[in-house]
Amino acid sequence: MNFRVKQAEMADGMAQSSSDKAALALARRLVIAIPTLNEADHIADCLDSLRRGVSPEIFAAMEIIIADGGSSDGTCAIVENYSAGHSNVRWVDNPGKFQSAGVNRAAEMASQQRDILLRCDAHAVYPEGFILKAISSWAEGEADSVVFPMDAQGQGCFQKANAWIVDTKLGSGGSAHRGGRQSGFVDHGHHGVFDKNRFLQLGGYDASFSHNEDAEFDARLRKDGGKIWLDADIRIGYFPRSNPASLWRQYFGYGKGRARNVLKNRESLRLRQMIPVVNIFVLAGSFLLAPLHPIFLVWPALYGALLMGASLWMAFRHKSICGLWSGVALADMHLAWGLGFVSGIFQFISSGTKPARQGRG
Repeated sequence: MNFRVKQAEMADGMAQSSSDKAALALARRLVIAIPTLNEADHIADCLDSLRRGVSPEIFAAMEIIIADGGSSDGTCAIVENYSAGHSNVRWVDNPGKFQSAGVNRAAEMASQQRDILLRCDAHAVYPEGFILKAISSWAEGEADSVVFPMDAQGQGCFQKANAWIVDTKLGSGGSAHRGGRQSGFVDHGHHGVFDKNRFLQLGGYDASFSHNEDAEFDARLRKDGGKIWLDADIRIGYFPRSNPASLWRQYFGYGKGRARNVLKNRESLRLRQMIPVVNIFVLAGSFLLAPLHPIFLVWPALYGALLMGASLWMAFRHKSICGLWSGVALADMHLAWGLGFVSGIFQFISSGTKPARQGRG
């Protein structure tokens, strides 16, 4: 064998060995928190995706805690069966029910030497080598938290349409972590990797939040001088809601959660977040005033045309009749978010009390 080739192979072997040692060292510091509630259809796929691209030794060095909020669909049995083959994976009860409380509980129950916290979601499918890329990005950077873009994907017809429209500006308003392609410091993103100790020092998530707990935590982290880095090279596949009713409930919760965040942390709304709220009031005013003159129906007609145009655009773009559901999904997102936000504001005003302070799971 050529001496230089032999020398190069030895160098590659040493580099690989050094890389593996570094990865193993990071894995021993890592706890992965996965909050669940009736995720029997997704949890095994989620865990399998986390294992891809990771050696058995490195995967076994991690601590994975599934915090379940009271599943009744067999999720816990699936996790326990999975644990039989992977002793580093364990199930714990989450009496707080919400995802926010579940992540807090996992962080608190993790071994003391685990100082890197990675939040994963059972609805997500993670790319090969995701774990090592994620924690390496955090370890090599200067940010307190690293977040990732989500690329929505679907299986059924409505879910496909939902996925196609949510990552457009009509669906997400250009949010950086919704299909974004540029890395950089951001105000908020899909969580992510944290310094576990700082996460707990700041109180973790507000466990009273059923939605928007990540944005609420990011608001406190920024106020405390923390930085949030969006790594656009590490992408997550996400399965959105598969029917209009569940999508409506999700976005109503998002809007209500954003209202609580605004009130609690004195956060101002961005333009893309103000539009759904304004749209609610304009639509309501239009229908109330329509008996006086048909001209007041101009805005509802224009909005309806926008929804219809979105449906035709997605159907044509993806060459699928499923795209015709896109307008329905878009209306769900806009109207539910806007109504949820208004509901959250009025609920606070009518109660005459301050929003709930942060809690622990």
